[in-house]
Amino acid sequence: MRHIFIRGILAVVWLAAAVVSGGSGKFALAALYVILSGLFLYFAYAAWKKENDKNGD
Repeated sequence: MRHIFIRGILAVVWLAAAVVSGGSGKFALAALYVILSGLFLYFAYAAWKKENDKNGD
C-alpha cells in the first residue's frame, strides 16, 4: 500500500511543478510535468485497483 501513496504524492509534486513552470512561461516543461503527473496517477490507480482485486474488495 505504501507504493500507492508514494506514487500519488509524486503525482501531486509533478503537478505542482507543472503549475509553477506554466506560471513562469515554460510551457514545454509544464506539458512534460503534466504528462509525468498523469503517468504517476495512472500507475498509482492501477496498483490500487490490482490490490483491491487481489483482496476481493
